[in-house]
Amino acid sequence: MKAMILSAGRGERMRPLTDRLPKPLIAVGGRPLIEHHIVNLAAAGVREFVINLGWLGERLREVLGDGSRFNVHIRYSIEGWPALETGGGVFNALPLLGDAPFLLLNGDVYAECDWPAWIVRAHELPEQDLAHLLLVPNPLHHPNGDFGLAGSRVCNSPARFTFSGISVQRAALFEGCQLGAFPLLPLWRKAAAADRISGEVFEGLWSDVGTPERLWQIESQLRAR
Repeated sequence: MKAMILSAGRGERMRPLTDRLPKPLIAVGGRPLIEHHIVNLAAAGVREFVINLGWLGERLREVLGDGSRFNVHIRYSIEGWPALETGGGVFNALPLLGDAPFLLLNGDVYAECDWPAWIVRAHELPEQDLAHLLLVPNPLHHPNGDFGLAGSRVCNSPARFTFSGISVQRAALFEGCQLGAFPLLPLWRKAAAADRISGEVFEGLWSDVGTPERLWQIESQLRAR
């Protein structure tokens, strides 16, 4: 089982903090966001990680190294700057990920998921499905949402839910793509229109740590506990 953590973005809304620090290294609960993912998934049995590097990528490599201190193996997909966006970043890394379904996580989200269950999701992804998405109720900062959900099937409307930044992906989703910068969302919309994408809703503690205000909110929630 492999996991890719998307970590190449600039983090414009977190400036000036991200002028000197890649967003996945911002600390939440006393630990960099990306380390939460690595530690949680390692505890669930994931040993192989791929991390894409773009903005201040060498800082990430310096902090995480080869992953040995987490008892995992980390390989890096080098994009340089400007980076390749979400879809282009994953497509560029496919040679490191292989043909089996893999976990895909945004490096700037915090989520208290049932991580062992997500390992099962990846192992049991039906052959006809190209992806499985974790969705959350639309937050205040994204009221129009991304997708609907009919039972376990992701659909394009009504968009009552927002993509959480956590998913299982199959390499076949990228069939026909070419190297370069492009987003993932249109690929998921195409898969949803063909009924080839499943999903579920998560209502636990989650945050897209995209602004200083949301960073303060999640830190406040964790301290309150």
